[in-house]
Amino acid sequence: MTGLEALTGLPAAMLWAGAVVFFRVGAVLAVLPGLGEQSIPVRVRLVLALALTVIAAPAVTAAHTFPEPGLGTVARLVLTEVVAGLALGLALRLMVMALQIAGSIAAQATSLSQLLGGAAGEPLPTIGHILTVAGLALLMLTGLHVKAAALLILSYDLLPIGLFPDPASVGQWGRAAASQAFILGFTLAAPFVLISVLYNLTLGVINRAMPQLMVALVGAPLITFGAIALLAITAPYLLQVWLDAVDRVIANPFAVVR
Repeated sequence: MTGLEALTGLPAAMLWAGAVVFFRVGAVLAVLPGLGEQSIPVRVRLVLALALTVIAAPAVTAAHTFPEPGLGTVARLVLTEVVAGLALGLALRLMVMALQIAGSIAAQATSLSQLLGGAAGEPLPTIGHILTVAGLALLMLTGLHVKAAALLILSYDLLPIGLFPDPASVGQWGRAAASQAFILGFTLAAPFVLISVLYNLTLGVINRAMPQLMVALVGAPLITFGAIALLAITAPYLLQVWLDAVDRVIANPFAVVR
């Protein structure tokens, strides 16, 4: 600590508090949407983690007491803070998965799957890729770095330093969060499912009335154009609904964890 004190000019207690906060911040940045994407270089994510640590550490230090440093204390804090950080990051990552679920459902309903191939970091349907990139861009534009810093500072009230979360409560939260992500995904994909049902019903009626007409040849361009037009019309509203849901999660990431 003496060498670090001389190098940074900061007291040992502040350096120790910053290290403890960094354990949680680093785990959050591993899975956080936008700032923690795999496409971002590791060095950049490390700098972002250090920047968030510098922002959050003074507020956390003023409101909470840190245990005395020691080998056993460091080992325990690494485990507890990493678990807490991963839980925080996963709470928001599940919301991005809701967009991917919505895109997969919409793409399957409207025959627009895998148009972009492997353009994303992982294979996604066309609509899912568009919604995910647009959602991440919207998160960044609305101040994700500020929201992430506030979330980290407030998280110490829900998950105290050096304590493991109650496994039963975490399991209950995990089920509720996954259920919320699926419900949100199905909700966002509802317009595309409805247009798909109407499309197939119309094709069925036309096919019964005119069996000699190749309805698939006529219907395929129609459903493609309709899906693209519907995406252009509804995407701003769908993303606003999604952003409101993300803000609710940031405000209360562990609704069932005590």
